[in-house]
This record gives sequence, structure tokens and C-alpha cells, in this order.
Amino acid sequence: MIARVSEGEIARRRKELEEKLGAEGIAGTCLFSPHNVFYFSRFAFIATERPIALAWAFGKRPVLFVPLLEREHAGEACDVEIATYPEYPDERHPMERLADILRELGLEGKRIGVDSDGYGGGYGYRGPKLSEVLEARVVVVAQELERMMWIKSPEEIELLRESAKWANLAHSLLQEYTAPGLTETEISARASLEASAAVFRALGPDYRPTKPGLPAHAGFRGQVGPGSAVPHAITTNARIKRGDVLVTGATADVGGYWAELERTMIVGKPTEEQRRYFELMLAAQDLAFREIKPGRRCADVDRAVREFFVNEGTEAYWRHHTGHGLGIRMHEAPFLDIGDDTVIEPGMVFSVEPGIYIPGFAGFRHSDTVVVTEDGVERLTHYPRALADLVIE
Repeated sequence: MIARVSEGEIARRRKELEEKLGAEGIAGTCLFSPHNVFYFSRFAFIATERPIALAWAFGKRPVLFVPLLEREHAGEACDVEIATYPEYPDERHPMERLADILRELGLEGKRIGVDSDGYGGGYGYRGPKLSEVLEARVVVVAQELERMMWIKSPEEIELLRESAKWANLAHSLLQEYTAPGLTETEISARASLEASAAVFRALGPDYRPTKPGLPAHAGFRGQVGPGSAVPHAITTNARIKRGDVLVTGATADVGGYWAELERTMIVGKPTEEQRRYFELMLAAQDLAFREIKPGRRCADVDRAVREFFVNEGTEAYWRHHTGHGLGIRMHEAPFLDIGDDTVIEPGMVFSVEPGIYIPGFAGFRHSDTVVVTEDGVERLTHYPRALADLVIE
């Protein structure tokens, strides 16, 4: 049972990046994005006003640059050299201290690959660009980093498979505890807490969540009754009633990887109208599964689903693309969207979630996580999809 990314996997990624960027005359990198820092170091952190960066001269050991309050946390998480600064903004700005480290690494005057020219900020952060504190040619390589994440390694797929298993458990508890008269938050809290406790028991002492809060979650996020027609609703603590359509979501953090599982449930006997839209949504998802194949383009999948909606007369109820990449972020490129011509390859992982949304009435969406194989897809989420299995009596 795998609980986190191995040091061998981190070493593989670094080697791949060093070979890729080194061939372009780039001597090292300085990464600021929390996701990129995590991907190449296994250090997960809460981004605040305090800059954090992974500085790395190719051929040398990477240096993780963190505020003093993160020193012990960083040391426990990953096998890199740790360099600290006292605080932000402090008497000397952290970016100036980071420039010193890059000089010590021999990167001054060289080409340095970055995901952004300086810390992205937020939480009131203000500071100079990296190119303003260091004499070097800063080259933005964000797209190269993103492309590396498109194809998941066998280890990453196993982490997503494990995440899907716990998402399935969290959702089964959510469905078990859903009943008319209860609020969405009390149902979600009970299911999420119980599933999270099971994750900690099963994965053991090596398991480390990478985000604050419960590591397994299942809930409704405000998609209750007419609110189910709002694709990205926000929880309102709605009370479940008979006749409601419910759009759910469940996931679990395993090694920083997140599978996506969503289902449409109906409280009480479905009406003919509810049944019709449910079955159309299910048919659209089945179509998308069939359309995802190596060599095809992401746009082809979305185009086929949109044509299906047009032919069924439901194009007015379309609101979003067919799916998106998944991994250490809940949304990653590439996208199953008519505007994305990325060629699909084995090892890519997608959510598949075409939806139908009728304002004032209800929304209908399943989402499953799939990995692309040599001849199609393998579903990692295995929760029942048929209407008969998703009715709350």
C-alpha cells in the first residue's frame, strides 16, 4: 500500500528536468509555485506572504529556501539542503537573500529556468522580481514543467488509485448518511470524518496529508435541489428534502494526489423528467469514455460530447468542458475542451464529467477519474453509476 511519493520518484523527476532544460543551455532552476516545489522535493506547505523557493544548480544538491518557521517542517519532508531567512519583510528582503544563494550555487550570469520571475505573492506580499536582484537570464519554463506532469508515472498512478479507493469509501458513507431532514454540512462532516479516520488507520505512520483539514472528504458543496444546477456552487447548509437532486463530490489526499469522484443522487422516487436528464448525462459520460484514446486530441472528445448534447436538444443546459487533467492539483492541463488540441497519450489522467444543468430545476453530473491506456481508458473510481444505485429511499 503506497502512502507517499518515494525518493526514487523525486530523483527520476529531477533527472528528467535536468536533461530537458540542460539541453536548452539552462544551468539550473528556481521554482516558487507550491505545486512545483512539491513535485520536485515532496515539501508541501501553506503558501503565505513568506516566499518559499526550490533553488537548484544542475549537478548539485537542490536547496529549499524557507522562512525560519518552516525549517523543521521542511527537514522532515524531504532530503534537500535547507536554507532559511528570519521573516518577511524583515530588515533585508528574503528575495535578496535568495539571490545570495543562487550566487553561491554559481548561477549568476547563467540561464535560470523559473516558473515565474519572482514569488507569486498574495497575503500582502510585495517584493522585487528575481531578475531585479540577480544578474542572470531568467527563462520562464512553466509550460515545460506542466508538460512533465501530463504523463503520470506508475507510482503516481498508484497514488491516484489509492486516492480513488478512499474517495469511494467517503462517498459510500455520504450516501449511507444522506436522509431527508438533515443538512448537507452535518452529513458531509460525518462521512468525511469517518473516512479520514479510516485513511489514517490503514495507511499508517508514513502517511502525511499535504493540505490542512481532513484528508478524505465527501459532500454536496451547495448542489442540493435547485442548487444542483449551479456547477460550482458553495455550501449553504441546505436541508435535504424528498424530490431533491443532489450532485456530490468526494476525494482523498494520498501523497499529494487527488482523484475526483462525483455522482448525481435523487432523494425519493425519481420523476420522469429527472430520470430523462440523468440517463442523458450518463450516456454523455459513456460517450466520453469511448472517445478518449491515444492519438486522438482532447478537443475531439469534447466536440463529440457537445454534438451529443446538440442532437439531444440539451445544448442550452451545457456549462463546461468534458473534463480536465488530474494529479497534485484538482485541475491540471490538458483539458478535454474543444479549444485544446493536445494529443492524448498513455499515462495521462483525466476527470470525465460532462454535465447537464437546468436552471431552477436541477443539475446532473457524474465525474470519474480515468487513466489513459494503450487502447482506451481504465477507470480508477469504481463507485456505482446507475440511477437505481443512487436513489435515496
